[in-house]
Amino acid sequence: MPFPPGPFPGPFGGGEGRRRRGGTRARRGDVRTGILLLLAEEPRSGYEIIREGRERSGNAWRPSPGSVYPMLQQLEDEALVRQAANAGAGRRRPFELTDEGREYVEGNAADLTPPWDAVSEESEDSQARYGEISSLAYQLATAAAQVAQAGTDDQVERAKRLLAESKRGLYRILAEDDGDTEDAGGNGADGPDPT
Repeated sequence: MPFPPGPFPGPFGGGEGRRRRGGTRARRGDVRTGILLLLAEEPRSGYEIIREGRERSGNAWRPSPGSVYPMLQQLEDEALVRQAANAGAGRRRPFELTDEGREYVEGNAADLTPPWDAVSEESEDSQARYGEISSLAYQLATAAAQVAQAGTDDQVERAKRLLAESKRGLYRILAEDDGDTEDAGGNGADGPDPT
């Protein structure tokens, strides 16, 4: 669970709410690369491609059936893959690389980064950053709950305004360009220097 139990129900507290199952959705180019690399090893069905991608990434790279099967069809149209010679009539028909597909993978090996490797590294970095932010968000939620429970009407209203401004400030951070670190008052992105 990304947040420790807190005073609010849902994803920021201890109550029931939607929980993220982990992992990221696979991007279109990643799905293409993943399929080609996995089929270069051995024939696989669409289901096996999905399962193997998840296993290799520790569930961080999760290609969906809605991205894998259309991509298999596209690669088949491009003559890079075909149904394996031993493909039965069952639902899990294996695919294999054609000679053209093997040439493509071999000729572009330097450019074909396994998506499960890239996503695993990104996921570790993201989890560390997310942990730091979620801890601060939890502390903020705890303080807000205390104001809501014990504060006067005026204090509650001031807290609501402060929280709303904080939310807007976070979105402003996301809207900044990388080189845009100064706000209108000439302060850095972190605000005035406290010293």
